[in-house]
Amino acid sequence: MGVTMRAPCKRSGEKEVQEEEVAAAAGRLAGAPEAEECSDVDSDSDREMEGIRGPGGLVKDTLYLRSCQAHSVVPASCFLRQGSTPELNLRHHGLGPQGARALASALTSNPYVKRLDLRDNGLCGAGVEALAGALSKSSTICDVDLSENQMGVVGAQAICAALMVNPTMQKVQLAGNGLEEHAAQYLAELLLAHTGLKSLDLSYNQLTDHAGEILGPALAENTGLTELNISWNHLRGPGAVAFARGLEANIFLRVLDISYNGFGDPGAAAVGEALKTNNVLEELNMSNNRISAVGALSLGLGLGVNQTLRILVMSRNPMRGEGCFGVLKSVRDNPMSALELLDFSEIQVDREFDDLACSVKRLSLSDCGGWLPHLTLATSTSRVLGLTMPYYHLSLQ
Repeated sequence: MGVTMRAPCKRSGEKEVQEEEVAAAAGRLAGAPEAEECSDVDSDSDREMEGIRGPGGLVKDTLYLRSCQAHSVVPASCFLRQGSTPELNLRHHGLGPQGARALASALTSNPYVKRLDLRDNGLCGAGVEALAGALSKSSTICDVDLSENQMGVVGAQAICAALMVNPTMQKVQLAGNGLEEHAAQYLAELLLAHTGLKSLDLSYNQLTDHAGEILGPALAENTGLTELNISWNHLRGPGAVAFARGLEANIFLRVLDISYNGFGDPGAAAVGEALKTNNVLEELNMSNNRISAVGALSLGLGLGVNQTLRILVMSRNPMRGEGCFGVLKSVRDNPMSALELLDFSEIQVDREFDDLACSVKRLSLSDCGGWLPHLTLATSTSRVLGLTMPYYHLSLQ
């Protein structure tokens, strides 16, 4: 997944819109039946004021159009066309801070929107602050995507404060917003206070080891979050260890993506310790975390006793065949293992690993009843006796 890079926030709103478009929006406020000419995303003529909706829709549109006029921005036609549908998708519309302010005033009176997608709109901290007020009062919006909006610490503080007083919110995406360690404190407060939040995406940010030290204890105390994506950040060293210790005490999280960080061997060992006691986690992605064979063996200690993990992705780690062998051996020796997928993609394994994989397969098919009948191993580029073998997907069934 990529993140769209935008220029720094320098302007508030769409100041460069054509004057006739603003005039057309104002004309509709006065009852003029003039249609808005849209971009390629909104190319159809809008009939938002032709009386085809109920009174609630007309009131909502009127408030929005007046707000757009007050902030000198062109109305987003798809908002006017939204009607009573539960999803409002305005991603890539270039709303800017001023457009966010205009939208916020209309959202407070909109009883229909449940999912709000504002990804990549250059909202910046000011625009997110404006929307936070509306989100804090909404009793219907439960899913919001504010990714790639350069919100920074100002926006993080505002949105976290708003969500903490809104028990309705269940899913929040804040990927690619330049969030650093200063934003971690507000995120930690959100994790501690919001028990209804089920899914949080913090990927593609700048969260460092210090942020991990702040978020780890909050994760340990969180009651409610079932899915967390913190991939593509900078969690490493003591921060990675502190974060993993939070996983050890957490009793709700089922899906965790920590790929593309820098957990290294100390972080992998801490995750292994967490897996010894954690009895809820089902999916774990640890791809590209600088884990060597030493770290993989430490992780295996946890896998040797864990009873709930179903999916483990370890691809693109420098653990070589030795590390893959150690992990698989730990899983094989755990009669209570629930593992269904073990992914070693883009790691060069060896003959010893292949022999172990084959023995596990034979065990699973034996009459004595193997305990890994559904395990799938995924690898790529195995080197056996000097021969490079193509990708294979070994299903032990």
